[in-house]
Amino acid sequence: MTIEPLALQEAPPAAAPFAMPADDGTGGTRLDPLEQEALLINLEAALRVHARHQFFNWTQGALQSLITHELLVCALRNAEPMSFFVESFSTMSLDLPRLNEIYRQDVALVPHLIKSWEKNRRRPLICEVGNESPFASSALARELNRAGASSLVAHGTYDAAGKLNSFFIFACRQGTAASRQAYLIELAVPFLHAAWVRTQLSWTADDASVKPLVAGLLTTRELEIVKWLYYGKSNIEIGMILAISPLTVKNHVQKILRKLNVLNRTQAVGKALTLPILNI
Repeated sequence: MTIEPLALQEAPPAAAPFAMPADDGTGGTRLDPLEQEALLINLEAALRVHARHQFFNWTQGALQSLITHELLVCALRNAEPMSFFVESFSTMSLDLPRLNEIYRQDVALVPHLIKSWEKNRRRPLICEVGNESPFASSALARELNRAGASSLVAHGTYDAAGKLNSFFIFACRQGTAASRQAYLIELAVPFLHAAWVRTQLSWTADDASVKPLVAGLLTTRELEIVKWLYYGKSNIEIGMILAISPLTVKNHVQKILRKLNVLNRTQAVGKALTLPILNI
């Protein structure tokens, strides 16, 4: 599997499922003033991430202004070469735990992405996994296609020995991944990695003080509703599932936002996962 250089603003050629972005020699990768400002804002935001809900809010909020994506998949290598701890982040109505498991079990798309990334000096890769792709039949590609996010930019980090440390896939709408986006991802991934790893740390002192505070914070019904918010369900859909009216669901959601001291449903899900009072 080879990776062909990709000129700025060009789509990957159909014959090559992977493409590596390259500067066209005209300075095309230079950031304009708005991009510079957005990059600085996001790098500063990354430094303030210490918990999962903060990572969720950052990647699905401010980071979208710099790197637009439908789904972000984060993978941290375990002791075994192709064994990963995986988390996905999206505001779309997706079964993220199922997608994480599919990623871990994938033996087609993920290994090829990683091998191609390593072979090409660990530079970001652009990959289309639509119906014309040789990987379209893989379970992961099918999930991404169903989500309408079949245009991928993949990039990772590595340790001092050059071995893979973490790997990130930004899944975008079909045909939208381009060199400009890959360049921005190359700039952002070191901060993305550091921020995500911080969310995995176990703060035992904090946990001891938080547990008494969060016990009973939400009622059983409110926890049910937060779970369905996590799965991207609307008030109408939640009402049908729980056999209550959409207005009742709306009232519950408003109470949840107040109790968790957040502004919207996305932040509520992120905070509920972090406290943790939501087990998915």
